Amino acid sequence: MGHAGSHQIQFLDALHRDHAEVEDRIRTVRAMRLHNLPSQSWQINTGWMLAANLACDLDAWLRLLILHDSEDLADAEPDTMRFRLCHLPARLAHHVRRRCLRIERTWPWASAFSTSWKRLTQLPAAT
Repeated sequence: MGHAGSHQIQFLDALHRDHAEVEDRIRTVRAMRLHNLPSQSWQINTGWMLAANLACDLDAWLRLLILHDSEDLADAEPDTMRFRLCHLPARLAHHVRRRCLRIERTWPWASAFSTSWKRLTQLPAAT
């Protein structure tokens, strides 16, 4: 009955870990505003689902490439990520034909944002 070795504890552990990862991705997609569809129109809902899935993919790549060693942000929920990295208390200033982003020094996640930004700008261009 079943597959060979399917009743061993290692097999069951791997199976449960895979299922937990799927549930985590579903929770992330719902947090990216896919928990309800905005319209009764098929075309609008299709676009909404595409945008939510793109946001999920960007979130996963951001965590993989940039936030992999940040303890509090690598496994944070999307709302926490949005609050800490996207709601940035900063000013965009122009100085000598260059734009400077002036981040408030008292913001607790200023170093995490600057490290993430440096890593993001140092990634090689996609070909």
